[in-house]
Parts: sequence; C-alpha cells; structure tokens
Amino acid sequence: MSAAADRRAAGAGARLVAAGEGRARVEGAMDFDTVSPLLAAGVALLKRGGSLVIDLGGVTSANSAGLALLLEWLDLARSRQVALSYLNLPDSLARIAELSNLQSLLPIAVDGL
Repeated sequence: MSAAADRRAAGAGARLVAAGEGRARVEGAMDFDTVSPLLAAGVALLKRGGSLVIDLGGVTSANSAGLALLLEWLDLARSRQVALSYLNLPDSLARIAELSNLQSLLPIAVDGL
C-alpha cells in the first residue's frame, strides 16, 4: 500500500461522536484527509442548538487543516447561536494557533464545565 493510501485508510477512521448531552469527542487524525467528513459531522451536531463542548483528547495527530476545521466549526456555531468550546486542545494545534496568532479565537473549556 502506498503512503497516500495508508493516510487515506487511517483518515477513514477519524470521527466526531456524540458523548452525552452537549458534548462530543473527536477520535483520530485531524488533517487534510479527514477534515471534510469531520466538518459534516460537526454541522449535524451544531444543528441541535444550545451549547456544545468538543473534546479533542482523542485526536491522534493534527495539522493546520485541523485548526481550520476548529475555526470553521466556531464560525458555524456563532451563526447558529451555539456556545461552542474545545476541551483538551492537542499541543500541535495549540502551537499552530499560537504561531498563526489565532489562539485567542479558540474558546477552551475547562474539564468538568
């Protein structure tokens, strides 16, 4: 199997799953191969309204596409008047956000809230 095929196969396992009332969890990689299906899953969750905390503790790897996805979810949430925050932001995404001067845009939840 080629490296690209390996990445596609690994990316196929990335998912956003509901984890209780107002909570969801990302599992797998957040990269160029996985952000489209993750975006679609996030859109479905954001249609519920209210508030949503997305736990990123299950993210195995992430790059700038993952950060773009977080920002897109945030924009969609604001347009739908959903209070969205992120829990367990991976170090890789935190570094990219800091280098891009975008860290202040990411609402980070405190565990247990």
